[in-house]
Amino acid sequence: MKNIVLLGSTGSIGKSTLEVVGKNQDRFRILGLSARSNLSLLLEQINRYFPEIVAVYDEEAAEKLKKKVNVKVLSGINGLIEIATHERADFVLSAIVGAAGLLPTLAAIKKGKTIGLANKEVLVIAGKIVMEEAKKNAVKIIPVDSEHSAVFQCLEKRNPFEIKRIILTASGGPFRGRSRKELLNVRAQEALKHPNWKMGAKITVDSATLMNKGFEVIEARWLFELPPERIDVVIHPESIIHSMVEFTDGTLIAQLSRPDMKAPIAYALSYPERLPDIVEPLDFDTLKKLTFEKPDRDAFPCLDLAYSAIKEGGTMPAVLNAANEIAVDAFLKETIGFNDIPSIIERVMQKHKKSPCNSIEEVLEVDRWARDEAEGLVRRIA
Repeated sequence: MKNIVLLGSTGSIGKSTLEVVGKNQDRFRILGLSARSNLSLLLEQINRYFPEIVAVYDEEAAEKLKKKVNVKVLSGINGLIEIATHERADFVLSAIVGAAGLLPTLAAIKKGKTIGLANKEVLVIAGKIVMEEAKKNAVKIIPVDSEHSAVFQCLEKRNPFEIKRIILTASGGPFRGRSRKELLNVRAQEALKHPNWKMGAKITVDSATLMNKGFEVIEARWLFELPPERIDVVIHPESIIHSMVEFTDGTLIAQLSRPDMKAPIAYALSYPERLPDIVEPLDFDTLKKLTFEKPDRDAFPCLDLAYSAIKEGGTMPAVLNAANEIAVDAFLKETIGFNDIPSIIERVMQKHKKSPCNSIEEVLEVDRWARDEAEGLVRRIA
């Protein structure tokens, strides 16, 4: 029986994780759950999965929950860290969205917990530090993003010297094919209509701007120890091929399945085994075509901003992420336009003076600075 701590249980990844656990209760037990503030859903999850401990980031919400349950309830960032480092946790699934997932995930790594990583921002903002800690503590980090899970499966037990490049696939999001001019007046409601995946609002907007794919390039750089020039992106609207690996002999290996996050979640939970009947198999009688095209880097400049950030290195990826979080939040509130997102990010990056990424304290300070800068730009636009 594997004891699971699920960070971010009320989000889309968290809900899918609990579906997998619910169908395999002979193998997995939910030891701990965490959420930001969604008490109604968290309460349902507590009553169904009976965790021993719960953490709620919002302290006011945590106090309300304490009055409704007999479970130990923690609060704030310290509560997230405590639940992530629980002594009986075997596996910590990090599914908190954004930079908020960094400290609890890093704390779990330092305690030697196996990590299922669904929070790409952890490696975007502090990849060097996180991977060094993982190596030092002999911690296995198993990717949960569908693209990185695909690469992980394609590369397993293969000679790293035979790898030529990684190819990450992207659906292209809801605005694929539109020019930058045609994106001037799109609204948040349109950006949230992803053609293939059901995700949270922030990640769905990141998919629409291609920033999500840029983050995945940075994450892949750290997970698979490849330079960014050997990590490519291709638009694949059907979202059937989740990623590919090209080898030095010119051959490729790809991982295919229906676009359902339960597949990579289940593989991370059960690794190195596979669980039966997780997703519906592909029907090749009805699968008519698989198509590919280059990303439109003019209409969607966030992808190049991410490549620029990882090539520059140091704390620049942390600046990229922080500015993006502020800009996306403003877009969702309809304070700024869609094309303002990359503009704000680029301007904050241009103001940042490059510095090394040697400590978490430094990363967090840069994160605060970039958020303040981005918020200032948002106010000027509004």
